[in-house]
Amino acid sequence: MNLAMLRAWFQGLAPRERFLVGAAGALVALALFWWIALAPAIGTLRAAEAQQLRLDAQLLQMQRLQAQAQAMQAQPPQNPDESLRQLEQSIRQHLGTAARYSISGERVTVTLTGATSPAVARWLAQARTDARSLPGEARLTRNPAGNWDGTLVLALPAR
Repeated sequence: MNLAMLRAWFQGLAPRERFLVGAAGALVALALFWWIALAPAIGTLRAAEAQQLRLDAQLLQMQRLQAQAQAMQAQPPQNPDESLRQLEQSIRQHLGTAARYSISGERVTVTLTGATSPAVARWLAQARTDARSLPGEARLTRNPAGNWDGTLVLALPAR
């Protein structure tokens, strides 16, 4: 059906029918405009505030990590023996009998048995800042009590 035939058909309708066809067409056009243009934009606008809060929290966390990294970079070089002593002390202080460790060159393997999450988190933070050791490998599992079992391999500063 071409445009001329459609026009002729429309002109052949009674005035009331033309009004109803026009109203139906306008309703369909309005619905399409809503679904294509307005609804997605309104959805984005509604989600923007929550997304902004999430992004602000991420930015704040990244700025904290940046400040921590800059503070660590500003520290003078540490003797590797002092790093090892600091690491041993932090293991005893935070993990106690829940951890055993073995030293192999510049790598320290820590075996955890029933270590609590807060203790592991505090120990890793102290090991990173005081002993300047970095986790290189982790094989951890949660035991039925909700504590951690497994091994962590840490890299000490180069000699």
